[in-house]
Amino acid sequence: MLTSIQNQKISGWWTQNDLLPETGNQAVKSALFQVARPLFLININGQLGVGIDGTTLFGNSVSAESGSYPLCAYIPPLHPKDLGSHHFKKAHNLIYPYIAGAMANGITSVEMVQEMGRAGMLGFFGAAGLSLEKIEAAIDKLQDSMSDHPFGFNLIHSPNEPENEMAVVQLYLKRGIRLVSAAAYMRLTLPIVYYRVRGIHTDTNGHIICPNKIIAKVSRVEVARKFFSPPPERMLAQLVDMNLITPEESALAPHIPMADDLTAEADSGGHTDNQSALSLLPTMLALRDEMAETYKFKTPLCVGLGGGIATPWSATAAYAMGAAYVLTGTVNQACVESGTSDTVRSMLAEADQADVTMAPAADMFQMGVKVQVLKRGTMFPIRASKLYELYTRHDSYENIPEKERSNLEKNFFKCSFDAEWEQTKHFFLKNDPSQVDRAEADPRHKMALVFRSYLGQSSNWATSGDPSRKIDYQVWCGPAIGAFNEWTKGTFLEKPKNRRVATVAMNLLMGASYMTRINWIHNQGVELPAELSRFAPMELSQIMRFLFEHES
Repeated sequence: MLTSIQNQKISGWWTQNDLLPETGNQAVKSALFQVARPLFLININGQLGVGIDGTTLFGNSVSAESGSYPLCAYIPPLHPKDLGSHHFKKAHNLIYPYIAGAMANGITSVEMVQEMGRAGMLGFFGAAGLSLEKIEAAIDKLQDSMSDHPFGFNLIHSPNEPENEMAVVQLYLKRGIRLVSAAAYMRLTLPIVYYRVRGIHTDTNGHIICPNKIIAKVSRVEVARKFFSPPPERMLAQLVDMNLITPEESALAPHIPMADDLTAEADSGGHTDNQSALSLLPTMLALRDEMAETYKFKTPLCVGLGGGIATPWSATAAYAMGAAYVLTGTVNQACVESGTSDTVRSMLAEADQADVTMAPAADMFQMGVKVQVLKRGTMFPIRASKLYELYTRHDSYENIPEKERSNLEKNFFKCSFDAEWEQTKHFFLKNDPSQVDRAEADPRHKMALVFRSYLGQSSNWATSGDPSRKIDYQVWCGPAIGAFNEWTKGTFLEKPKNRRVATVAMNLLMGASYMTRINWIHNQGVELPAELSRFAPMELSQIMRFLFEHES
């Protein structure tokens, strides 16, 4: 039953036109779902009612006309396409301020990127960890299929393999990839500066045109400051000396920021600093304002939020705090379009918020960098931590106690260390021969490469669904998956086979519009029953019907 509103304050008066007001929970709920239309909540004999269209006079001092009802709350329309930053959406040719973040090894797949772009959102192909051949194959598919739909590619910081980072940049420039998601950067590198500056020029009106756009994903202020600053003069000089950019391009570079936009990455799957979104986003927004004032850039700098975005409530909070857009990752991996296995999708569907932990990262193993992974149903976090412990304690594999070595070869490598090294050596001879030369001269580095091989293969075993290696699956995952599973429990989205990336995205966006309007109602002093203050998952067709059949 709707609560009595006998003592509700009056904001004005509502007068009907041809349509009569309606009462009852169902009438209010239906009106709330019509987020593209204004909503008038009125007092009808002490009960909450809904005014449809009609005429409204605001102010409690105005006189009531015959047939008018006291207005308790007015809620403007809020279509999901009106969330976030209009500049960000226009700059990237988007309808909705929503990004599917780039999950490595092609987990953010070609199919997922296609679905996002066709739905008016942005997806970044998960290029990290893939060979140049596989990345180029993805470029072929997306350039052939996407027409004017937006899409981008991941560019990950590779401190142990700088040549590979440069090779990826050169491929992107050669193939005309104009938008990248820069991830895991701890500092700027020559390859990313090269990508940003190459091709910069002025138009006939003297305006600077920077064809290569970067959306950086960072969690530390000192790194964000670098991306919101112009390219470093020292690196520009190096690139000119290397004949990679022209003096003219170098001269224009100080007038642009390194990144067009920046995603504040809170507690997330994979590379993460486990930052709190509630403190991180405001900090990044303040930095944005500081840098914009310092450098007087001609175009606005946009800041979005990623990490923990998995329910309407988290999306609502992000937009309310001023996020230009939201970025999702973990929830996308649970969708049918992701480039992982059905086994992993089922594991994710069973996870709670506490079923994640930190484990050593394959790409930055020797540096002690960690990634956040799923711990339920896999021994990977324990085994990965054991490898790092052995690496820090011993200067060669031969110095590890025999019992420990026997355990590694039986349960981790499933072969001898020498056999595992031969496989590892073959990989690096193809991808980075310098690593092999160093390993042959340094036993500890050789041990590190073999340990890294296990870490790297563990994610491939997961994405391919190798049943013999299920206990070793590395599944990048943040606590957001637990919140998502709790929200979808008992609904059609509870089952992995029903989780489609565009459906999940539109539910989060529609939910954010719905919950924002609920908050506007509460802020005007109207308390709604709990059943009306919760947004449950809806079929995509139902969402689109509410958005476009009832759009004002």
